[in-house]
Amino acid sequence: MIGGMRLPWRPARFVQHARPAMTESPKVPRARRPAAAASAPSERGLAREIMRQIDSAQGDPDFMTSLARGMAVLSVFAQHGREVTMSQISADTGIPRAAVRRALYTLAKLGYVGEHGRGYVLLPRVLGIGGAYVASASMAVAAQPVLDALRDAVHESCSLGVLDGDDLLYIARAETVRIMSIGLRSGSRLPAYCTSMGRVLLAALPEDTLEGYLERNPLRPRTERTVTSATDLLELLAKVRRDDMSLTDQELEIGLRSIAVPVRNRTGETVAALNIGTQAGRISLQTMHTQLLPPLREAALRLGAVLS
Repeated sequence: MIGGMRLPWRPARFVQHARPAMTESPKVPRARRPAAAASAPSERGLAREIMRQIDSAQGDPDFMTSLARGMAVLSVFAQHGREVTMSQISADTGIPRAAVRRALYTLAKLGYVGEHGRGYVLLPRVLGIGGAYVASASMAVAAQPVLDALRDAVHESCSLGVLDGDDLLYIARAETVRIMSIGLRSGSRLPAYCTSMGRVLLAALPEDTLEGYLERNPLRPRTERTVTSATDLLELLAKVRRDDMSLTDQELEIGLRSIAVPVRNRTGETVAALNIGTQAGRISLQTMHTQLLPPLREAALRLGAVLS
């Protein structure tokens, strides 16, 4: 129940980032020797960058230094791409050997690293950390031909987005030269509450998840047309569920209109949203309904089949 309204809900893919509580790292015994495995390469210098971020976060009560140090330890493996010793990790990060040992012991207990020879190597479980990124990247590759075809059919810019935390995350885009320049590209983030794709995704959230979203996110005006009342937004989301689409008129930026529909997998779960954006002075709301919505729905069906 939100704002006195009880509505039907459908689940959507939603990544919620919880704020971890601050804890002390306990003293732990020496690690046992797990099985060995190969490491994977990554960006060089990441460990030092993490340590600089740790230094800059001094005094921040919400920053977990122990967790950040653990990530710095993991990044050393990626930097070297091979077996790494405690001495190397300590030298690369500046973390005392005793703290490195505790981090390695914890990571070994969790199955992310294992002893090998005189050092440690990464284990396959680390692949799970990047699973969400790999999934969204694969989705973007699969979706791009569909977006390109839709753009060519309607001669308007098209985008595919998902919820990442509380934000709308653009994961694929096909542009024309006629759309307003608002700096959107794959990886761009926008507030969900004032965008057509964001509303499609919010409308598919479970009730308690949506309630939490509204509690965390003040509905700030982006233009004079932006809906900033939670009650009004809930009514709009109810309409999105009924119509199975969302249309926003210059709520994100004056002169920009957008229409979006859900992309569902074979089980009916909303896994993404697909939209067409256009200039308000060139395309009327009625034209968006009659000329843009039908091909948009067809493209969403094709995407659902591709992404299932």
